[in-house]
Amino acid sequence: MIELLSPAGNVEKLSYAYAYGADAAYIGLKKFSLRVKADNFYDDEYKKVIQLKEKYPEKKLHCALNISFHNKDIENLKNNIDYFKQYPIDAFIVQDIGVVPILQKEFPNAQLHVSTQASCINYEAVKMYKAMGFSRVVLGREAGLDEIRQIKDAVPDMELEAFCHGAMCIAYAGRCLMSAYLTGRSAQAGLCSHTCRWEYDLLSKPEGAKELAQSGRLYLREHERPEELFPVFEGEDYTAILSSKDIRMVEHLKDMIDAGLDSLKIEGRMKSVYYVALVTRAYRKALDAIEGKITQEEADPFIAELENVAHRESTTGFYYSRVDADETCIGASDSKYILTAQVGDEVSDEEFGKMLDLAAETAGNFQKELDEMHPAAREARLKDLEIHTDRRVVPLEKKEGWHLYPCTALNKFSTDMEIEFVSPDFVSKKGMPGDWVLINPENGCLLNWVCDSHPCMIYTKLELPESTLIRVEDPEYKPGIIRDKGR
Repeated sequence: MIELLSPAGNVEKLSYAYAYGADAAYIGLKKFSLRVKADNFYDDEYKKVIQLKEKYPEKKLHCALNISFHNKDIENLKNNIDYFKQYPIDAFIVQDIGVVPILQKEFPNAQLHVSTQASCINYEAVKMYKAMGFSRVVLGREAGLDEIRQIKDAVPDMELEAFCHGAMCIAYAGRCLMSAYLTGRSAQAGLCSHTCRWEYDLLSKPEGAKELAQSGRLYLREHERPEELFPVFEGEDYTAILSSKDIRMVEHLKDMIDAGLDSLKIEGRMKSVYYVALVTRAYRKALDAIEGKITQEEADPFIAELENVAHRESTTGFYYSRVDADETCIGASDSKYILTAQVGDEVSDEEFGKMLDLAAETAGNFQKELDEMHPAAREARLKDLEIHTDRRVVPLEKKEGWHLYPCTALNKFSTDMEIEFVSPDFVSKKGMPGDWVLINPENGCLLNWVCDSHPCMIYTKLELPESTLIRVEDPEYKPGIIRDKGR
């Protein structure tokens, strides 16, 4: 069975990667990962990771130590070995062979995986890595499916991994110097500024240059490499030169499996919880259909949800033809939905009873306060409550068949809105006004709205699986118009 490997930029994303169907997830540790701007893992978060591994004992954890190590980085690595050992790491992903003997000595039970940054795309290199003690190679993105089959045939006992979804770097297997040149932030130190996705102006004195660029017939060519052509396209207010399309292979997973791959990797440790959850879920369902666990018709709605996460135009990369990989696009991404909240596990009957008691106490105290007021003051308070309905004290009441869940709000939403629930088990379910209410866990009373950092609970007629998310449609979204500049 092929492994589905998902990104996890922090503990929260790791949890959702596992819950939404990943067989394994890859994380980074501070200062040693090529995604320094991802949250990564630090301090005592290993305790939460251990708990997740205990909850999902069959799931694997891969750790990216894939920077290019300077001398000071090697010393820093050695100084942090004891900290790393606290994580339940199953494999390390590395590109710098200088750290291999250190990891082999200190982590004898952990596997070693060659990072895609090593640009390994031939069977002789794979043989060499195997001799060094590596158990898996994350192939460079330049390897086509035919080449992958040849590598697997030549080294059948070496595991092969390749990216199936997400952003691709325009440089050879990610080894780009543009970021360091323009911003002083080295991509090989985990500080890539994504300069290939910036917007550039096309400057030319001759008339008609812009019209030519908009025609799609303009290419960028480096003098010493006349056969290498990079398409240039001039949009209404941008020029795309070096921004590659995203890779999307969900419709071609059988071909990837037949080529001999052992693991399919989703890109995106800097992406959101929403992205990690829905993309992981789509690929899980697609693989389940291939393996006969569900029908293709059952999988299709989950796969269609890939359009509802932020993404660029897509391509099959180098897997079938390098012509596909050469196509560029505008560098930004966008989504029609806003992730609004995360839903926790349903509270127990005992906890629900305590919330009912708290609500009754709050309502009783409020009524007592009103009763003790001067009549004029009470009348003024009641009029104020008619105007400011969010100040009313409406206690939680038990409704037959309803369920109470803790809820972490990420953006503002109110009880008069139509919301959608998404989960590992179902594509989405609409929550219409009246089908759910918000509860203040501090007093047990109803809320009209909630926003980020406000504690709340959601009481609904819908039974929600573990790790359910709440989303709302973004009213400012317009199909075909990219708002996020993608920097």
